[in-house]
Amino acid sequence: MNIFKVKDRNPMLIERLEQIWKESVKETHLFLSDAEISNIQKYVPQALTGVSQLIVAENERGVPVAFMGIEEHKLEMLFLSPQERGHGLGKKLIEYGKKEYAIDEVVVNEQNPKARGFYEHMGFRVYKRTETDEQGMPYPVLYMKLA
Repeated sequence: MNIFKVKDRNPMLIERLEQIWKESVKETHLFLSDAEISNIQKYVPQALTGVSQLIVAENERGVPVAFMGIEEHKLEMLFLSPQERGHGLGKKLIEYGKKEYAIDEVVVNEQNPKARGFYEHMGFRVYKRTETDEQGMPYPVLYMKLA
């Protein structure tokens, strides 16, 4: 597994990461309808090109299988291909983010208990909860900081 900061955010890479995003969200965000996922997906390319630090994990064949986006010390996004979940890649990405970018904060959907559990396992603790997400949608979110 190769983990690196993306220098060239070319359209082919953005398209592949958007595909990873969609597969991951369909697997983990069970509270979202297909229509809601499609609506959110419209903003994914902009988020991928706009985030300060975009980190990608490639498999041994050089195919991107996961990514994370970091803004200052906050993990803005972390998505893995469903077939990569549960094999330690998320942990490797978080450890890389802590070491290279000093990430110490993340926001997670309350309705995604596996994500909350993962971040708690990685040392994050909830310090705040809101009834809506950062776009004002009715999805409660948990703000977490490293303990």
